[in-house]
Amino acid sequence: MSPLSKVQLHRQAEQLVDFINKSPSPFHVVDVCRSWLRGANFTELKEKQSWCGAIKPNGRYFFTRNGSSIVAFAVGGKFRPGNGTSIVAAHSDSPCLKLKPVSKKSGSGFLQVGVQSYGGGLWHTWFDRDLSVAGRVMVRDGAGGYAARLVSIDEPIMRIPSLAIHMDRSANEAFKFNKEVHMTPILATVDKVLNGTSDEENAPAHHPVLLERIAKQLDISTADIADFELCLFDTQKATIGGLLNELIYAARLDNLNSSYCAIEGLINSLSGENALENDSHVRLVALFDNEEVGSTSAYGANSALLESALRRIQASCDGANMTSFEEAVANSYMISSDVTHAVHPNYSEKHESNHRPEMQKGPAIKVNANQRYATTALTSTILKDIAKRSDIPLQEFVVRNDSPCGSTIGPMLSAQLGLRTIDIGNPLLAMHSIREVCGADDVGMLVKLFENFFIEFAALDAKITAD
Repeated sequence: MSPLSKVQLHRQAEQLVDFINKSPSPFHVVDVCRSWLRGANFTELKEKQSWCGAIKPNGRYFFTRNGSSIVAFAVGGKFRPGNGTSIVAAHSDSPCLKLKPVSKKSGSGFLQVGVQSYGGGLWHTWFDRDLSVAGRVMVRDGAGGYAARLVSIDEPIMRIPSLAIHMDRSANEAFKFNKEVHMTPILATVDKVLNGTSDEENAPAHHPVLLERIAKQLDISTADIADFELCLFDTQKATIGGLLNELIYAARLDNLNSSYCAIEGLINSLSGENALENDSHVRLVALFDNEEVGSTSAYGANSALLESALRRIQASCDGANMTSFEEAVANSYMISSDVTHAVHPNYSEKHESNHRPEMQKGPAIKVNANQRYATTALTSTILKDIAKRSDIPLQEFVVRNDSPCGSTIGPMLSAQLGLRTIDIGNPLLAMHSIREVCGADDVGMLVKLFENFFIEFAALDAKITAD
């Protein structure tokens, strides 16, 4: 296959930037994916309803859970129950600060907002940033019911100021702070609010000025707000940078980089007129919430979400039997995609000398002898074959023996279901910072790898003899 052109690579980088800018929360991630999938002729299914008779060969479908996780799949024209599923899994969440149920705080003439830290953020990078809020609001509909609405306030309404160097001369040697005390954002000045019309003193949970701003964004009354789940985000937009436009500077690259590439790769694999006609597998993408906090939720990877989807797909097709699901799992393969650590030019000693992924050189296969990653010789052989025929370079990452190793949803899902799994991801600098960096060309390469994986895996798997 011919390599990707510069125009194609740049277009994919631009589309990732657009995706990130439209997705300040996991709810927005799923909403954007829903829109794209509908535009690619996918039909939305509901978990509360029967799928019997709804799933057909050559069909395209998706469903969501909690509004923050999404599963999309396309059924091959030659699919039969017991056949495998070609899976790419990633996560929709990123480290952030979330509003507390009672967020109303004040001090020294300022209105402040109480927040919880979510995940393992590089929290010092959240100081002195222009922050705002986004997420899901439960709205009363006037008839005794409730509807979920998404909100995102684009302008900066919050900030966590640093302490001046004059008041802490040791700050440049060791910047120490208490997350509960020193990471409380400023929302407004008390005097300005009291001179307005807000009933500040009688509000029990949240500052009225904040509720009013949210209500204005949604064009509703504050009385219509029943509850919400809001996270803080940096209002500075993602952008393509570097002297030669070879880098992407953005928030939430962990793991919207992989989420975008997965959805785009699936859609691109279906671009041909008869794209599914000769495919005997199901092509599936799963984006899970809550990976950054361990995945143990009803909509995280450590739930029955993926298993439920695979079982229902098998059971909903004509010819299913008692062991169709078990047969299908044995015939399936999953790419667990999460960003990996690019070698840092100022800290290159932190990487194992023979495993130093670089930006602009393609995604990296992640390997760990202690099963923090799910890659095996079998699963890496399969993906390397597809990558070679796709002219996509691959790198390899192994953590140093004297350094702790993170993990992904790969080992978790592999253990739960018995899936053949590989862990891969694009190299990233400043992981878990409020502002991360990745290679612009790596985006297009990962999209193309996923696209060709969906197209080619079923035929390649027929040639594999190892269990």
